[in-house]
Amino acid sequence: MYINNDDFEKWMERLSKKLNDIGKDLKSLVNTNEVFDKDEKLLDNQDLCFMLRCSKRTLQRHRSNGVLPFLRYGQKIYYRADDVRSFVREHCDYRTIQKFEKDNPPEEQTDANGNDERLPD
Repeated sequence: MYINNDDFEKWMERLSKKLNDIGKDLKSLVNTNEVFDKDEKLLDNQDLCFMLRCSKRTLQRHRSNGVLPFLRYGQKIYYRADDVRSFVREHCDYRTIQKFEKDNPPEEQTDANGNDERLPD
């Protein structure tokens, strides 16, 4: 198959534009520290499946039942760590709660005197 220079340049321009769009989307996800508060860490399906040792279908069932709050960005699902922490406390066994708390400790916050203190549960 022969591709002439004009077609090749058009394809490369389209590819470059698409990669720039993907880069912008990725940059917005990488800079979530600037968008969200400190205590609003985001977890995706894969992170949560690994932490809770469950399937994607199980997470989908919890979302459908309304017991697991989530955010949708494009086709990808995200969960706020605080929402997951609440879900784990209400619906999981003690070992799962301990593992989640170990892997995702609540963010620390400085009070008016400059002392570090844990955020309230």
